[in-house]
Amino acid sequence: MSGRIRTVALAFIRLTNPAREPSELDRYQSSAETLEVAFEKGKISGQYSRIVKSWGKEEKAVKVTQANRGQTARAPEYVFDYADRSAEAQHRELSRLYDENTIRHIEKLGIDRGWTCLEVGGGGGSIASWLCARVGVRGRVLATDLDPLFLEELSYENLEVRQHDIRTEDLPKGEFDLAHARLVLIHLPDREVALRRMIDALKSGGWIVVEEFDALTFLPDPAVNPGEVNLRIRHAFREALTARGANLHCGRLLAHELKANGLEQVGVEATVSLWGGKSAGTTLLKLHFEEMREPMVGSGLITPQEFEADLKRIDEQDFLMPSPMMWSAWGRKAGGRANSAYT
Repeated sequence: MSGRIRTVALAFIRLTNPAREPSELDRYQSSAETLEVAFEKGKISGQYSRIVKSWGKEEKAVKVTQANRGQTARAPEYVFDYADRSAEAQHRELSRLYDENTIRHIEKLGIDRGWTCLEVGGGGGSIASWLCARVGVRGRVLATDLDPLFLEELSYENLEVRQHDIRTEDLPKGEFDLAHARLVLIHLPDREVALRRMIDALKSGGWIVVEEFDALTFLPDPAVNPGEVNLRIRHAFREALTARGANLHCGRLLAHELKANGLEQVGVEATVSLWGGKSAGTTLLKLHFEEMREPMVGSGLITPQEFEADLKRIDEQDFLMPSPMMWSAWGRKAGGRANSAYT
């Protein structure tokens, strides 16, 4: 089996039956060859082509890791794999929930044609796309991600996409009028280093907007609102995230961290919603729960029966829960000329 056919076969098996082992590939030679022909003729698109691209990157990453084994320690992995099969749905729900608020904050900073913008952890690309349209052909947007799978599908002349690890890799210094990141720092044990890199990337007078959850301050409380439900799966989820280095108070700390880095005109706003069953919020939450099923159940934080029962409860019509609190914080690097609704 050729390397290319093997990649397509791996993609097909992962998509249709992720439990299968790569050693079973030979049984699927004919299917893989059929897929190879379809892929070459452009008949495979959407989810299949993204999975094929993802597998190609993973095979390359494995080779790099093997070559470097024993030389350098890798940074801890992110909690969520935003290149897996549920990633597109997660990005879609995040966009539905939070893009409007993100755009509102950026517009108040005075973003204009010709700005240079940095989008860290660009994910599905909805904000990167908006930035490209907003700054126009005279502007420029650099969108980065650990795996820029979805960003690479965007087609804007003023967009540069870069595979980048904000934990370990530097950014261009002093180049950007705006830097933005949403739900990136919460996952990083060394978030101060990542934040410093984004600030260093700003021009004098440039703005940064960071948006992160505080998932601990505002919790469901049936004693206050009888409609709210405090599920065991949510407790298990929080414990599993914390065990993997997430800081669930991250959003609440942003204003202090921006000031500590010498930024001016620092401001912050927090928003919270009440999510009902089968809403965008609970759909996103269920996707996250499903991705963390194995570590939650495997570590004994919740039984398989409790996990399934709570997933069903989330979809019921009378279900209510407060969302995590989303903190949006902004600040301006010293120097330059201010032109913002926040000044």
